[in-house]
Amino acid sequence: MSFKSISGLVSCAAVCAVLAMPAGAADDHVKPMTEFAKNTVQAWIADPEVVAAVKAQNEENAGLSQADIDRLDKQWRAETKSSNRPLIDSVLGKGVSRKLKDARSDARGLVTEIFIMDNKGLNVGQSDVTSDYWQGDEAKWKKSYQAGAGAIFVDDVELDESTQTFQSQLSLPIVDPANGAVIGAVTVGVNVNELLQ
Repeated sequence: MSFKSISGLVSCAAVCAVLAMPAGAADDHVKPMTEFAKNTVQAWIADPEVVAAVKAQNEENAGLSQADIDRLDKQWRAETKSSNRPLIDSVLGKGVSRKLKDARSDARGLVTEIFIMDNKGLNVGQSDVTSDYWQGDEAKWKKSYQAGAGAIFVDDVELDESTQTFQSQLSLPIVDPANGAVIGAVTVGVNVNELLQ
């Protein structure tokens, strides 16, 4: 999943000059995003409700095969274009999704989306509908969940053509405070225009 619609994104390098964003700004976001991850996002993912939701889904999905995951992801993608959305609605209806929506809203435009994933890379909760259900094949999950406790992955800056804003994503592993084990991951979309003001 990427920022609501991956088709509306192009690289920062291709458009920085056009929108008067300094070319070096493509890297200027890393330090403030890392600080945001440490100072704010860490508290979100340490919330007992978030930890409990990830642990519960890990147990529920323990027996899923890759074929099962692919089937669920295909169902999710189809539901994004349909009014009948049982899988999407089941995730959006969770208490943890409402908590993530509130966190996005409280960020007042800085955060564009938040979603948490289980130990297979499947969505557990989210502030907004993602384009796919399985993130396990993407850098956001591999460079956070698979990187282990303490990892912070800050992705490249992209231009969202629909909003004409520069955005990036940061991803962190979610850790069970009881034993320090990595149980899932979170990805947060950040409006870089707001971040660097």
